[in-house]
Amino acid sequence: MANKQNNRNRNNDGSMTVEEAGRKGGEATSKNHDREFYEEIGRKGGEATSKNHDRDFYEEIGSKGGEARSNQRDNDNNDSDGKMSREEAGRKGGEARSKQRGNKKDND
Repeated sequence: MANKQNNRNRNNDGSMTVEEAGRKGGEATSKNHDREFYEEIGRKGGEATSKNHDRDFYEEIGSKGGEARSNQRDNDNNDSDGKMSREEAGRKGGEARSKQRGNKKDND
């Protein structure tokens, strides 16, 4: 069985697939780095994303996330628990972040 798994992770010429290389690289990285490393690269990625995208981007992803979460909650048949919806939280978070960065729309 292990041999079948190894065969699925190999190209026809016996070389490693991109998927297998990525998995192995991720495993090696996780062995060599601690939580602070991942926190730092996450922070840097967030900063880079905020430099490259405007308020509309954050509103759109917040809205999409809110819709997905709302649909998930509807499917779970949960009653309203009085908490802010994910969509509203995403919208408010996007607006707050945009204001921090000074990207205000004309109608704000």
